[in-house]
Amino acid sequence: MKITPSARVLSMLGEIDFDEWQCVAELVDNPFDDFLDVLRSGVEWPDGFTVSVTLPSSPKGVLEVRDTGRGMSYDRLARAVRAGWSGNDMHDKLGLFGMGFNISTARLGRRTRVLTTRAGDTEWIGVEIDLDQIKDDFEAKDITEPKTNPSHHGTRIIVDRLQPVRAEWLRRNGALLRNTLGSVYSWILTEHPFELYVGGTQVKPVRHCRWGDDRYVLYNGKERVPAYIPIDEKLQDGIACRDCGEWQIGSGEVCSVCGSGNLATRERRIHGWLGVQRYLDKTEYGIDFLRNGRKILRWDKQLFTWNNPDGVAGNEEPEYPVELAHQGGRLIGEIHLDHVPVTYQKDAFEYGDRSWLTAVELLRGVAPLQPQRANKLGYPENESPLALLFKGFRRNDAGLRYLVPGDGNKPIHADTRDWGRKFRAGVSEFQTDEHWWQAVLRHEEIKKRGKEAKTAASVPTQPDEQAVLGALGLPADIPASGAAQPETGSKAASTVPTQAAVAVKERTETRSERLARYESVASPHAYLSRSFGHPELGYVKVRTLLLKPDERLLDDNGLGVPVLLDQRSGNELTALVDPEHAAFQRFGADYADLLLVELAAVLKVRARSDWSPSQLVAAIRAKSLQDSALDGTTVGAEARDLLTEIRERVAEVLDRSGGDYATAYGHLSDEEKIATEEAMIAAGRVGLVGRLGLDSGFVHHAPALALVRLVEAMPASFMDGAVFRGPYAGVSSPSGKALSLARVTGCLADVATLGTFAGEATAPQLRRARLSIALLRDELAGEE
Repeated sequence: MKITPSARVLSMLGEIDFDEWQCVAELVDNPFDDFLDVLRSGVEWPDGFTVSVTLPSSPKGVLEVRDTGRGMSYDRLARAVRAGWSGNDMHDKLGLFGMGFNISTARLGRRTRVLTTRAGDTEWIGVEIDLDQIKDDFEAKDITEPKTNPSHHGTRIIVDRLQPVRAEWLRRNGALLRNTLGSVYSWILTEHPFELYVGGTQVKPVRHCRWGDDRYVLYNGKERVPAYIPIDEKLQDGIACRDCGEWQIGSGEVCSVCGSGNLATRERRIHGWLGVQRYLDKTEYGIDFLRNGRKILRWDKQLFTWNNPDGVAGNEEPEYPVELAHQGGRLIGEIHLDHVPVTYQKDAFEYGDRSWLTAVELLRGVAPLQPQRANKLGYPENESPLALLFKGFRRNDAGLRYLVPGDGNKPIHADTRDWGRKFRAGVSEFQTDEHWWQAVLRHEEIKKRGKEAKTAASVPTQPDEQAVLGALGLPADIPASGAAQPETGSKAASTVPTQAAVAVKERTETRSERLARYESVASPHAYLSRSFGHPELGYVKVRTLLLKPDERLLDDNGLGVPVLLDQRSGNELTALVDPEHAAFQRFGADYADLLLVELAAVLKVRARSDWSPSQLVAAIRAKSLQDSALDGTTVGAEARDLLTEIRERVAEVLDRSGGDYATAYGHLSDEEKIATEEAMIAAGRVGLVGRLGLDSGFVHHAPALALVRLVEAMPASFMDGAVFRGPYAGVSSPSGKALSLARVTGCLADVATLGTFAGEATAPQLRRARLSIALLRDELAGEE
């Protein structure tokens, strides 16, 4: 097969530098393009849209990219692997230039084999490109493989004789690669039924943790500034060349750049959104710019710097963040620019192109974002979408004014960043912005109570006894309580009638004061702070607070209660819970159970329902706490996801520690070793079986319960922040070491058991497993 490169490619191949993730992305772009063509055609595709990337398990391993696309004919394959061939429409495809395949594979390894087949073909056909064998005639070896099922279709790209540095990066950084690709392809993976697997684990879209569509702040107390601004600007259609991608000036019949007559009318549209992240970060803020659904720029911050159109120097400093730059920023966005050309590396747009400049002007305006700076330079107020967000959210002070959670005194940025990590990890109660919102409201309430306390402290709490006596018509020179009294029998003493003694009754605490006192020492329960109800009963918004251990919860009659409801206004309720109440401590009741009992009574009266109490509780739980359902499939998936993360961390520790793989593998029982081999073979990793004990590959295929044995046998390797945060090496007593280790292995055994036998688990076992999942996730070392 002839793969002679074109002249324009020869001059640039040596100049293009791709990172490892970019090389993989280039090989993912083409099957995604094929999938998009299938979707546009409207034909049924029962086999699904899947791309699987197999990573090398050793320095001498292979990288393989396999897809379930339509496959190619021999002629199309010959064109596809020819460097510089541009069979892609540059305005509809991710694989823009037809040579990403050649660049990426050449940077990864010395030999690449491409095998492809269509439904109905009798065999796989392909080509082997061996950079050490190709001569001046650029002839590549044709290859074929037998096909077991004629209905199979798709393409496989296998790269071996990998560059050592790149092979090592790919082997060690599977999780990082998945996270990067999950970010780059987040929109595609969210909007289309495509599945991408890397190292046997599905790549999940990395979504933005932004405030909800309905959140806003008030600028100067009156102007409403939303935390989410949709963008959709339709520009005038243009004429573009389908071969080189250049937009045309005028209405000629051939391309003004390459001379092609393959011209077409194209839509030019700027769409997406700008918004505010729920947490501040020093790097994770800025705007993502996409072309055809793939992110070209991630966390881009260049729109935060004003470029003087007059070319005057002195505009190099960014305008955002300014006030609290050391804490980071939180303005974010996702903007689609399908009509704007990008560089060959697909890591930047052509910033000099008028299409890019038009988009910049639409999004951030011509004037500086800072009003005072704009006024000083003679510009009118900047009314662009980004300037509006900047005006409303430029500062990071805690409270409603800037939509920043706080503790009543200051922002809690470390906490909100931790919540953001839980959002990305898929923890259910952090998927909406409600947890952040409640923290903002709690800050305002604590601050308000503090002001009220200061006001009360400034007002005298003791009555003016002399004024009281005067008002009663008694002598005003009677000593006040606590003053020196005249001697007994003196004249002054005899002038005071006994009935004139004034006793000031001690003031009793009102109900509102008692509830405020409870709230001042309570902590929020994020999961139970949500909307509760049922379509037949209506809904109420509940904020649930847990009292501190030394505080007892009393009702209006002074009797201890486990849960107390306080109705504020409309459909908003505050629920106070006493965790130390006997119902919870002695009898093991769940907070949600007794809260639902109280809420059922409220909703029954409101709706004038004739449902029984148990019917009410069951109905409210089914609608309001669906994510707490004990479903073996759901809880089992949660367990397996966590086990996958732990496997990756354990394998990375083994790789970093010098590779004592034989010792680690030796801790598996004979039965577990057999099961590991069978799992490898079933996963198509036959080549790894011969390397058992020679690398960390066995960790990904060993039975889940074998992980427990491994951690128990090698605690010094996996504790102390390596995989789990618990201390071990620095603990002096054997009993202390055992206790710290048991905190991990006990939960790990529960999770491993459920991940393996979820379908057979009973409701109590599922409850225990869900708790163990939460506890074990807390035991994982943080991302220092």
